[in-house]
Amino acid sequence: MRKKILITGAGSYIGTCFEKYMRQWPDEYIIDTIDMKDGSWREKSFSGYDVIFHVAGIAHVSADVRFKELYYKVNRDLAIETAQKAKLENVKQFIFMSSIIVYGADEPIGRDKVITMETEPSPADFYGDSKLQADIAIQKLADEKFTVSILRPPMIYGPGCKGNFPKLLKFAKYALLFPDIRNKRSMLSIFSFNQFVRSIIDTENSGVFFPHDTGLISTTQIIFDIREIKGKRTFLIKIPGFLTLLLSKIKIFNKIFGNKFYKITANELNVASFKDNLRIILSERAEHER
Repeated sequence: MRKKILITGAGSYIGTCFEKYMRQWPDEYIIDTIDMKDGSWREKSFSGYDVIFHVAGIAHVSADVRFKELYYKVNRDLAIETAQKAKLENVKQFIFMSSIIVYGADEPIGRDKVITMETEPSPADFYGDSKLQADIAIQKLADEKFTVSILRPPMIYGPGCKGNFPKLLKFAKYALLFPDIRNKRSMLSIFSFNQFVRSIIDTENSGVFFPHDTGLISTTQIIFDIREIKGKRTFLIKIPGFLTLLLSKIKIFNKIFGNKFYKITANELNVASFKDNLRIILSERAEHER
């Protein structure tokens, strides 16, 4: 029997990519999407769905306090209400899109932020806190008839993605010279992510999951690989220790070269290397720009 899946957040990057991926198996899955931007979603019956994959939310960090109430309204309240409706209407599994952001800000250069299964979440802003509050509240809804799967991925990158990754792609065009700083980050390709979510649906696994690609990546390596694939040389500049220490006190510098990564081997996804994924992304980007 085909599993019936409803993806909340129609038009979102994650939702759209996952929908496209799952439509490869029409004999195994029925995929629907729903827009959560107004209250009309409350009138739709969730009965008959095996899985609700909740990706609706505000995805990018803003420190502007004017948006604080909106973050909690969308990332916390909407998520919890959707999960409660799913449980009430006998949906079997609820998958919630949380984030690595619940563990707070990156550590500056020279200090690793290692996240393990035992690491306690400690959000540094209202974006992270809104995600964490929903994350915890939804976990409490789980029982023997209602499976809850919480996903806390790091930055997801892929063709057409939004956020910081496309900014790096643009910046790489001009980065003939770049600092040789080996920070450490966990990342996750949309290709690996889609496969992981499908496996969670197939196995009906419950709990908190930390999907991430095998290995760590630095900002310097990202820039270097982008330029190398495009046939461009990059000259890496060694930064003296004292200067690195001074630069680490600058917020934007830490945002670019900060450290935060998972050390949870059970959720490592060894699908393809970062560079192989990058080749696919750049190829699709070039096709789109023609």
